[in-house]
Amino acid sequence: MYNTSNLNSMKRIVYMLAVLFYGTSLFAQDKPFDIEHAPAPLFRCPIYDGPTDPTLEWNTERQEWWMFYTQRRANVPNLQEVACVYGSKVGIAATKNNGKNWYYVGTANLPEPMQGQSTFWAPDVFKHKDTYYMIVTFIPGIHPFWGGDARLVFYKSKDLMNWDLVEEIEGTHGCIDASAFQMPDGTWKMWYKTPDSKTNTGVSKDLTTWKVTGKCEIDDVPHEGPIVFYWKNKYWNIIDECNLGYVGLHCYESDDATNWTYNSTILDKPGLRPDDFDQGRHCDVVVIGDRAFIFYFTHPGRTYKMDGMEVEENTWNYHRASIQIAELEYVDGKIVCDRDKYAKKVPSPIERKKK
Repeated sequence: MYNTSNLNSMKRIVYMLAVLFYGTSLFAQDKPFDIEHAPAPLFRCPIYDGPTDPTLEWNTERQEWWMFYTQRRANVPNLQEVACVYGSKVGIAATKNNGKNWYYVGTANLPEPMQGQSTFWAPDVFKHKDTYYMIVTFIPGIHPFWGGDARLVFYKSKDLMNWDLVEEIEGTHGCIDASAFQMPDGTWKMWYKTPDSKTNTGVSKDLTTWKVTGKCEIDDVPHEGPIVFYWKNKYWNIIDECNLGYVGLHCYESDDATNWTYNSTILDKPGLRPDDFDQGRHCDVVVIGDRAFIFYFTHPGRTYKMDGMEVEENTWNYHRASIQIAELEYVDGKIVCDRDKYAKKVPSPIERKKK
């Protein structure tokens, strides 16, 4: 005859071990997202109108999704060339009702590694145990051209608003756009863009410090913004090709998060929703249960020539950005994404007349 008290004790031990090793991912179903009623665009920054490079994290204390983004200064007049993408802070938006409405929180309080005007790009935010972490690109100064002494900087926080500087990650000068993910052995791995537009990696045993490996994992096309996640029993890496053409986002798959094979290209066709006719750009993916939601940004004011290349301008309409959401699907071994799946249908004149 079984001893039920011992059995219950064993169940508690197994549960505690699962929480220890898998953290908050166990409770994905407790963090729903209502994509069916999400607005389009999902979010526009009310301050500078240039939200890019979104990343999402569940705020446990407030029971809200928090979205962090690069706060480009798209609506600031009289800036030279690309100066609007510099001087940016990490903006925060949040939703109290699972994505149906969003409000502006402010900017993350990030102690800067150097004094003076500076730039933050492409935050990656994640939680381990009771601490939040952020890897973000830091660039001293504001520049009218693409450049500056970029490097990756590591922070930690207890409330997602106020952050402590942990370290400037050694060996990442000239590097941007990091994405971190925990491996099955408990260690952490990050992927980032190198100065020559390839994906290299770094590792951390316990999130106290990072060490770059010097290993390149994706180099078939020049790209940036690698984002890694696990879904459908595979690791996935979605990159943003460095190209002024209408090219979308490229998806790669792997069984070991090291050796990557091209799988598909998504968000390379115009959508029907407001502000969604531009290609999908630098994204984040949130997996909830067996569903995967992709958060990406667009430049709705961009126009393209007949050869598919951008018509470059230095205007608010050219620089402004919007954040959108869509759902990834796994069909015949390929990632696909119908950005119009949840578009609000506009009734025809005949349909309106019948009402």
